[in-house]
Amino acid sequence: MQPWDLLASEGVQGFIEEALTRKWDALQVSTALNKQGYSNEERAAIMDYMALVPKFREKFCSGKSANNENARGMFLLCDKLALEQSTAQDIGRWKANLWPRGNDATVDTTESATGEGAKVHDLCCGMGGDSFYLPAGLKVTGVDLDENRLAMYRHNLQAFGKAAETICADVRSIEGAGNGMRANYFTIDPARRAIEGENQRDLRNLTPTLEEVVEISRHYRGGMAKLPPGYPPAEIPDGTEILYLGGHSDCRECLVLFGELAKHPDTVRAVIIDKNGETVAEWIRRRDRSLETLDDDLQEKLDRNDSLEGKDRTYRTATSRSDLSLGEIGKYIAEPAPVLIRSHLFNAAALAHDPNAHLISEGIAYVSSDKMLPAPAFTSYEILAHAEIATGAVRSMLKEHDIGKITLKLRGVKLDPDAEAKRLKPKGKNSAILFYTRFRGEKIAILAKKL
Repeated sequence: MQPWDLLASEGVQGFIEEALTRKWDALQVSTALNKQGYSNEERAAIMDYMALVPKFREKFCSGKSANNENARGMFLLCDKLALEQSTAQDIGRWKANLWPRGNDATVDTTESATGEGAKVHDLCCGMGGDSFYLPAGLKVTGVDLDENRLAMYRHNLQAFGKAAETICADVRSIEGAGNGMRANYFTIDPARRAIEGENQRDLRNLTPTLEEVVEISRHYRGGMAKLPPGYPPAEIPDGTEILYLGGHSDCRECLVLFGELAKHPDTVRAVIIDKNGETVAEWIRRRDRSLETLDDDLQEKLDRNDSLEGKDRTYRTATSRSDLSLGEIGKYIAEPAPVLIRSHLFNAAALAHDPNAHLISEGIAYVSSDKMLPAPAFTSYEILAHAEIATGAVRSMLKEHDIGKITLKLRGVKLDPDAEAKRLKPKGKNSAILFYTRFRGEKIAILAKKL
């Protein structure tokens, strides 16, 4: 019996459902499996898979489900890496609206006459996350080099009530209309991890590369490519539509639309999506390449700051010569939504509400203003005080405002927040937000309260 045959069997899935309902611990699960005659290898496979069941149900089957009324009890096939890489339900449902529907989803006049809808290649399909929420009128074929992934894909698409074909091939050899499995559109999620659990640090290290994706796109009427949110936008070709997608507190992907799917070519959009895949807010602008490339002097400053403070603490492309100006620390400080930072749209969003909004340091996406900037574009805080980052100065500031509980936010400063909170030993009855960041390049502590 193949591993997927074992995990898809009624006996194993019934056992897992019972164990989850009864909340058995690992020892109870292992003992019960042993009594049922499973080998050591089978027990390990079942227990590893069992740990993923609540995770994939949360990722794909919670909330509303347009495809399966019994989604919360669904069993999908996956491994840890396939689950991590796949597109979640909120993003998947939102992206479903980008595909053609009805009469728009026909291939050509011949196929239109037969009533056959358009066809999609899900390239690098993995376990199928990008296919789960495709409109019903589209016929999808999964393409991957890994037969295990294709087995997952077929099972999972069936669980979502969809029929799907698969092709085991290198996606770079698949042409939209050039083989027996022709298709009109494509979706692709290039591989970004070398080994399980390890993210590739080089965002350009994709398989296939963006250049290869662009070549692939030439064989289709349209399509979409999922890139890491931090992918250098200057490398994305003209004529495409770029979307930054995420929730209130994250930017989860940079989606590039090609051909007929690019309804607004040469634009950049930022979209905040709720858990059901509905639009909460969105912003759009014409693409401006001056916002995508830093001048040499600023790039040198940011590279030096990265080396000193850690790349995870600064946003390297948050500013350029065309961005917000620098200014003083005003009445408010605001954090732009991550999708606005990645898309460079936080500048226009801030100026629309306060023409005097400005940055307080190059390369750091904190906006200061004299008017409160609104949600969901910004999370705003009223500034109470600020001081140099020195233990005595910060303690005095906390004592003056009777602060006993702090939430420490770091941007442009590298340190252990838990250790710093213990060192400060705040004593008081009030709570506040303590920003450790930079003002005109110098370290500064800003005390504020959330509005």
